[in-house]
Parts: sequence; structure tokens; C-alpha cells
Amino acid sequence: MYIYKTKIKLHDTDAAGILFFSNQLKITHDAYESWFEYLGFSLAEIIRHEKFLLPIVHSETDYKAPLSVGDSIEIQTKVAHVGTSSFTLSNDIFNAAKKIVGTVKTIHVSISKETQKKIPLPDTIKAKLKELYTEDQPLVAPQLNG
Repeated sequence: MYIYKTKIKLHDTDAAGILFFSNQLKITHDAYESWFEYLGFSLAEIIRHEKFLLPIVHSETDYKAPLSVGDSIEIQTKVAHVGTSSFTLSNDIFNAAKKIVGTVKTIHVSISKETQKKIPLPDTIKAKLKELYTEDQPLVAPQLNG
């Protein structure tokens, strides 16, 4: 499990001052990018130099309580499934009181840059994901992002 901490920013909210629905996905994607970097896999480097991509092909979100500007949140990212060419991440979002306020699930598929067709996950990524799938030790982001 990877723990990412941040705050809700003004641009994350709607006219009512509440987290805008699509920004729940954006914030958990920020956590995913931070987590992948922490594991040693730079998405920027993958996009620029590798022969594969890892697009999200499915996402689900649930909103359990509102968040407002300045609210501190913690996102716990876990590997929920590792397949031959895909992996699933589960994100739980907690407020400062440690109450769950949202969940996000994303499915990522490995595709060839050249053909845009599904290919097996690269061995290094698959091995790390499988390792994290079996462990329940938290990995904490090095600093508050906000």
C-alpha cells in the first residue's frame, strides 16, 4: 500500500466549494504518478522512451463525504489485481479525521506504442506489482504534496 498526502485546492472545487466530481480521479491519478515514481518507474520516461504505454481502460469512483478547499486528505493506493497484460489499483481517500470520503478503482492495460494493441506487462513492472499485491506494508510518500 502506498500512502499519498495532499490538500484540496481551490481549483479542485466547484462553485459550491466542494470537490468537483472529476477531480477525485485527477487527485488519485496524482497519487498513482507519485507511487510509480517512488517504485522507480517514471511515467514520463515510459511515454518518451519505452515501446509500451499503460493507459487506464476502466475507472470507478464512489463519493462518501464532501471535501472542501484546504481539507487534508490521505490516499491509500493498493494493487488489487495483476494479470498478464493489466493491473488494477484500488484507492481509498481519507479525510484528516481518518474517515473514508471516497474510493477510486482503475484498470491499466499494457499496450504497444506502435500497434496500440494489448501486450504483456513488462517483466520488471509485473514483478513489482505482484510483490506489492502480496504485501500489506505501507509505503509512505516522502512529503506532503500541496
